[in-house]
Amino acid sequence: MKSNLHASVVLLAMTFASSVLAAVSAEEARQLGTTLLPWGAEKAGNKEGTIPEYVDERVKPPANYDPKQPGHLPDPWNEKPLYSITAQNVAQYANRLSEGHIAMFKKYPDYRMDIYKTHRTAQYPKYVIDNSLKNATSCKAVNDELRLEGCYGGIPFPIPKTGNQVIWNHELHYGMPTGTGEGRGYLVSSEGKLILTAEQTLNGDSLYYDPNRTTPADPQTAFVRFRVDYSGPARKSGEKLLGIQSLDPVTPGNRIWQYLPGQRRIKLAPDLAYDTPNPTSGGVSTMDEGLVFFGAQDRYDMKLLGKKEIYIQYNNFRITDPNTCPAEKYFTKNFVNPDCVRWELHRTFVVEARLKPGFRHVLPRRIMYFDEDVWGPGTGVGYDASGSIFRVDEAPYFPYYNLGYGHAVSAAITMDLNTGAYYQSTFYAYPGGGIVEGKKKPDTFYSPESLAGEGIR
Repeated sequence: MKSNLHASVVLLAMTFASSVLAAVSAEEARQLGTTLLPWGAEKAGNKEGTIPEYVDERVKPPANYDPKQPGHLPDPWNEKPLYSITAQNVAQYANRLSEGHIAMFKKYPDYRMDIYKTHRTAQYPKYVIDNSLKNATSCKAVNDELRLEGCYGGIPFPIPKTGNQVIWNHELHYGMPTGTGEGRGYLVSSEGKLILTAEQTLNGDSLYYDPNRTTPADPQTAFVRFRVDYSGPARKSGEKLLGIQSLDPVTPGNRIWQYLPGQRRIKLAPDLAYDTPNPTSGGVSTMDEGLVFFGAQDRYDMKLLGKKEIYIQYNNFRITDPNTCPAEKYFTKNFVNPDCVRWELHRTFVVEARLKPGFRHVLPRRIMYFDEDVWGPGTGVGYDASGSIFRVDEAPYFPYYNLGYGHAVSAAITMDLNTGAYYQSTFYAYPGGGIVEGKKKPDTFYSPESLAGEGIR
């Protein structure tokens, strides 16, 4: 880290360390900018040298990056795998794998992980860094840690103490303040048939990460507003979906609205949450499995189990590059083509979610792993009522090297080990696909009235 940034880190940590609402002690807060990075990750590498020390260097766009197609980000390194994990040698690497991935190797003899050099590519704007430092001593999780108060537009808990705080960091990971683009959803059946389930225009923003905000965000502030306009397949053409996720997701709660052309009306859809099947997943993924976990935490007891070094999908630019991995190559039976996936070793925070008494969910127990640098990427293992592994979730990651900051974690993948089918929510590697930085749209765009007004077929 540069010396001027280090100085501002220390100053901010000391300034806010005296807060009586401090989430961490003054001594702990001083770690930020020294042994810990402002967003909470360990600055040092691991003892083996397989995870490097964090260095504040930006990824440079490669020569074949086309600024006219900013949604497609070719691999900037063109590296070869260090080694591969297969069903034959998986025992050698079991201590760096989730139980879900070990189960994948047992079920599918041709499953493979190509392990690459670890690159710590996190980049945050200065205002996000400054706000993350403030949050260390000002941000609070109240109401059974289901509601946030006193939080600025940064990582809410850079030194998390509980499982809920880690989940909040994950849900509020920094991507880009305003994004727009095109993506496709695909289901691969147990027989290996590729099925287009959604062709969609995606728009989203974050009022929480408003760079002009100088005060803590109100609990009703939306940390994400998203709108999906479907143009295909034919059965979904004309449908629209609007979602608003706030810092208080229980009271009044996160809100989702649908426009269905056949009914020609907009309706609030509170059932599109928790373990309701995602409408475009063919029943393979629940609503709260998006990006490993998405939505309110009130049905689970979240326990922080500590940190662990594991292999996760990281710097996976091939997910955006139609010249390298178009859909016909990328999607193979039972799992994504191993030739199209980059795995790296990263330190992760591990959270166990257990269903609370009196609630229901098809996944009564989950183990989730979230990257310490970016917080968004990771993997999850879902268990059924008998305790058997049911689902494996992935949240692949790549940085926006064309912007110099920001992190894309939007291609949620869920694999159903019972049926052999799997689902990917957004795929970008086709002409016109991809997410780019967009201009902020008026608030009316993210309103139910806008869906009704534009919902004509």
